Amino acid sequence: MKHVPNVLTITRMVVTPILLLLLFADTLAAQAWALGLFVYASISDWADGQLARRFGAGSRLGQFLDPIADKVLVLGTFLALVFVLPEDVRWWLVMIIALRDAAVTGYRVHLKRRGRVLTTSRNAKWKTAVQLTFLIAVLLLMTAARTVEPFIGWMQVLFASGAIFWALVVVTLVTVWTGLDYFINPSISTDDKADGH
Repeated sequence: MKHVPNVLTITRMVVTPILLLLLFADTLAAQAWALGLFVYASISDWADGQLARRFGAGSRLGQFLDPIADKVLVLGTFLALVFVLPEDVRWWLVMIIALRDAAVTGYRVHLKRRGRVLTTSRNAKWKTAVQLTFLIAVLLLMTAARTVEPFIGWMQVLFASGAIFWALVVVTLVTVWTGLDYFINPSISTDDKADGH
């Protein structure tokens, strides 16, 4: 079992480029596959952490790969949506989200070089949940928009309403807030096994 978490992480890294390419295909099958792969990747993100803790299967490779896989999945999907849904997923909001991650990662690396570890805050778990929920909802709506009436009409009204844009504003605010929390109330340890996103 000790290898399963790393296998899940690597699998997540493999499927992410595929789902990003599928997002640009304007067909029901492609959107449905993209949605399915994203849901799988999101579940695997939760599962590999649970398995690593339950079976004591944490490793340096997992500590290195897991946050990379998470950021590629989430930021890659946000970036793809900037091009697919430019009126709803604004580039500047995605840029703010990316800069937050870059700042926290830079802070983490800085502490690591000093032999200290920035542990994951509880608020950051909420950030991840909010981001994944938003992305899954948008991919689900994109899939529904390519099915049949009346769903197509409903989705057209929803996309035109600006609801997705304002939902992304909320996601961005939550993301920034949790990022600031790392700097205002940091939880720092010397435990080299601590992980974080």
